[in-house]
Order: sequence, then structure tokens, then C-alpha cells
Amino acid sequence: MTKIGVSFWVSVVLLGVSGRSFSVEKTYLTGILVEAQQKAHTRVLYYIVNTPVEQEDPYFEVSVRVNDVTYVGEYTPQRTFESLPDDWKPEEPVQVRLEKRYMFVKRPNGSEMKLLIDDRTPKHPAKSR
Repeated sequence: MTKIGVSFWVSVVLLGVSGRSFSVEKTYLTGILVEAQQKAHTRVLYYIVNTPVEQEDPYFEVSVRVNDVTYVGEYTPQRTFESLPDDWKPEEPVQVRLEKRYMFVKRPNGSEMKLLIDDRTPKHPAKSR
């Protein structure tokens, strides 16, 4: 190989190594689990003589309070028999990572549950009269 070819490959390797060293690490915040419920969306599959045939699709609604803001997220399980972790009880601390539209809650086994954020509610200070 020529000197140009060798210097090209050396620069590619160095850029690849330096790019990984600047990657963003996942940062978790400590939040308080406000509520975790299993709910269901009802959708119409088809109609038989003006009568809808419906199916219920289960989902989980999880509310977490982080720094005086309550985030409500929705998670659709991949399997119908999937359930919430038993360790998740109201007023228990959980590890949360927030992104623009998603909230990632760390499960007790270390995996993450990705929830679509439906609502953000700031805690308003009590008004004095």
C-alpha cells in the first residue's frame, strides 16, 4: 500500500475510536412512582349487520413524578400475558430516563420499559388566601 492508503486507514480507525469515546451515556433520574395501571383500548374489528365486533387491546399507564413534574406514559405490551413488575408500588422510587416524547423506566431486572409520554403535569404551588 502507498503512504496515502495507509494514512487513510489510520485516520478512519482513529475517527472510529474517537467517535465512540464521545458517545452520550444514558443518565437516569430518580423518580417516584405515582401510579401504574393496566387498561385497555377498545377497537372495532369489523361489523356484522350494523353490530360492531370489538377487541380490547391491553396497555399499561404509568405515572412517575420527577422534580415536581408528573409524567404519564403509555406502554403497549408485545404479548398479552405481559404484566407490570410486582416491585412497582405507589410512592416507591424508580430510575427514569426522559427524552422528548418517551420515558424509559428501569425495571427491577435492569431492562427498560419504553413509554410514550401522554401528559406532563407540573406541580402547582398552593395558593395562599
